[in-house]
Amino acid sequence: MEAAKDLKEKRRHPRVNVDLPLEYRVSGAPKAQAGIVINASESGLLLHGLKDMPVGTKLSIAVLFPKGFELTNFEVLAEIVWKESYWQENRQEYLFGLKFIDILEADHQKLKRLLVEQNTT
Repeated sequence: MEAAKDLKEKRRHPRVNVDLPLEYRVSGAPKAQAGIVINASESGLLLHGLKDMPVGTKLSIAVLFPKGFELTNFEVLAEIVWKESYWQENRQEYLFGLKFIDILEADHQKLKRLLVEQNTT
C-alpha cells in the first residue's frame, strides 16, 4: 500500500511536452546560456542544458515560442529543484527541474496560452 502512495503525482499542474529554445542567466553571471525546454506547466519547466548547476540556483529565463508568424517570449525567475546528469555523445548533459519563483501576470497569460496550444497539437 505504501508503494502506491509513493507513485501519486506530486505536481500541482499537468506537464505539457514542448520543444522550445530558452535563454537563461544565473544571477551574477556575465553571459546568458542556451537550453531547451522539454516540458512545461503553469508552475515549472524541465530544462535540458549542457552546463552543470547546483540545486537551489536561481535563473532568469526567457522562453521563445511562435505566436502566429512571429516569435514572442515569456520571462520568469525560476529555481532548480532537482537535476539529473547523463552522457550523450561523449559529453555530460543535464536535465533540471525548475519551479517558478516569480512571473509577471502578462507572461503567465502567455505561458497559459502556449500550454493550451501545445496540448492541442
